[in-house]
Amino acid sequence: MEITIHIPDALAHSLEQGGGDLSRRTLEALAIDGYRQGSLTQLQVGQLLGLSRIETEDLLTRHVALYDYDPAELDREARAFEKLSERTR
Repeated sequence: MEITIHIPDALAHSLEQGGGDLSRRTLEALAIDGYRQGSLTQLQVGQLLGLSRIETEDLLTRHVALYDYDPAELDREARAFEKLSERTR
């Protein structure tokens, strides 16, 4: 699918001042929004943008709380891991 966006020249000029290719930045914004909304997975974001898994993760961590864990949840996970580790010894 091809999408065309019409932006007034004065606004486009202002947006270009942010650096980088405006078309690429727009595609990245669309991908990030799709990820936030839950309509795209991390894999799909990478495919859309032509990025490796690591590059995709780096991009998303700059824009989304990718690993937003509750401290209590982390404590529960750590305790569960400890118990599992003790069983395998």
